[in-house]
Amino acid sequence: MSPARRIAYGVLRRVDDGAYADRALAAECARVRIDPRDRQQAQRLAFGTVQMRRLLDWLIDGAAEKPDRIEPEVRDVLRMATYEIIASDGTPDWAAVDQAVTLARSLPGPRGRGGARAGLVNALLRRIASDAPARIAGLGPSDVALRNSFPDWIADGLVRSLGADDAQAVMAAANTASESAVRWNTLRGPREALEAELPAWHGDTLLPEAMVLDEPFALEDSAAWSEGRVMAQSRASMMPARALMPRAGERVLDLCAAPGAKATQLAALADGKAEIVAVELHPARARALREHAERMGADITVFDGDGREVALPGGDFDAVLVDAPCTGTGVLSSRPDARWRRREEALAPLVAIQQGLLARALEVVRPGGRVVYSTCSLLREENEDVIRASGAEVDDLSAEFPGMESPDLPGTLRLLPHVQGTDGFFVARLVGR
Repeated sequence: MSPARRIAYGVLRRVDDGAYADRALAAECARVRIDPRDRQQAQRLAFGTVQMRRLLDWLIDGAAEKPDRIEPEVRDVLRMATYEIIASDGTPDWAAVDQAVTLARSLPGPRGRGGARAGLVNALLRRIASDAPARIAGLGPSDVALRNSFPDWIADGLVRSLGADDAQAVMAAANTASESAVRWNTLRGPREALEAELPAWHGDTLLPEAMVLDEPFALEDSAAWSEGRVMAQSRASMMPARALMPRAGERVLDLCAAPGAKATQLAALADGKAEIVAVELHPARARALREHAERMGADITVFDGDGREVALPGGDFDAVLVDAPCTGTGVLSSRPDARWRRREEALAPLVAIQQGLLARALEVVRPGGRVVYSTCSLLREENEDVIRASGAEVDDLSAEFPGMESPDLPGTLRLLPHVQGTDGFFVARLVGR
């Protein structure tokens, strides 16, 4: 068994037990020494298998005579190999089958069970390798959720919000690896010192602090990370702070701040010369935010509490960021299990929270000040509809960020993974009244 497949299988078992995929990967990699390329392969296998679970189970169940009798451990072996068969360009089908048979035979259990498991896995995977292309090709337009392995309600919401073509492209992008991007922290020194420690990278003309890595890199094991000179952050996630663009001497509020990527970016954009206030609902996350700000060299005052009602002494703010909690439908490539954890019934309560946070931001910003509202969702209910419901004046961002304007609400931004090559995001800037 390859080390990557061993680790990926361990991640799948942990996810079945309720763990988050990214945390499960970190835990499995901590158990053994593994080089960055093997870790990258393990992540691709594990995350891809989790993301594609609905389609994989449909293929497995269609090949099995008694699918309900497949043991959970064996089903994970089948899922991972089926994912390799239908989605990996670099692994021959025979190699995926051979590795899966080896893994199935090694699973703990009664004497003689290993051979039976191996035989079942071998037979089913050979059938899947033969039949899967035709079965997938036979899916019609109404099967878009199954084809892309999405819950029906998310697929329907994306089609309703983006149109059929963009929704299909967004779902397809969500089943590929997300970009590996970091933000250079200007508060901790020049970029040249950081460049010497990172692998090959390329930049972004709109985001001078962004560095998109072209090769695998164990960021959190690096001195650059521990010294606060860099942090993992997608280019889309850097856009809200750039849209707010704090200035020296201003009072700036981040109303939903943890884990602190955007709050520390705000401090850096103002060269450490703005008063940055951050609010976080959960005490443990607020403590982590303070530690994160200290590591990044950012002077941030953190208040624990609900941003809709927490006391904020000191008068009005010049600029307020509301990076609201949301369904996360724009970042599903980097959060592989999120699509299966989200529930349709949670959408309406989330929208109420988003509206409440934006209303509070408009209350505490000075007249003529700036409020930026953002989400990592692509559902219209969480984005354009929230802005319209606020009644606030939209400050046009389209000239500053060309090619990103939302067609549903002029002046606001909609970033699409298949267009911009980064996370899906919505960003709007409003004028204080």
